[in-house]
Amino acid sequence: MKSNRLTIKINKPAPEVFAFTLNPANTPSWISSIVKEEVNEKPTKIGTIYRNQNQNGKWSEYTVTAHEENKLFIFTSGDGNYSVKYTFIPIDNNATEIEYYEWVTQGDLEEPFTIEVLDKLKSILEGLG
Repeated sequence: MKSNRLTIKINKPAPEVFAFTLNPANTPSWISSIVKEEVNEKPTKIGTIYRNQNQNGKWSEYTVTAHEENKLFIFTSGDGNYSVKYTFIPIDNNATEIEYYEWVTQGDLEEPFTIEVLDKLKSILEGLG
């Protein structure tokens, strides 16, 4: 599989969903394969580097290659082969649709996201007061 597209509706405003998703401190709470994530600068902008560590201790690095506040961001791997785009579409003032789209230019996706990952994000965000 060269690409993977998932969508989910979250009953929270787009700016809140965007901020939570982009915050590296939150990533391990909803992506179980990641135990730690850090950035080289804040606030996030094009060129910001995200590093995350998986359960086996392996670090991966991604550069923000697109960023539109409360609307979308794209992470691209260091070798440029893998990218992931998060798009935040307001449904109304208290609901957001997230489109998660990941792709590779060569080969196949190694560990494509499943809807369960986005379900966990939805559960956490909707559980916040």
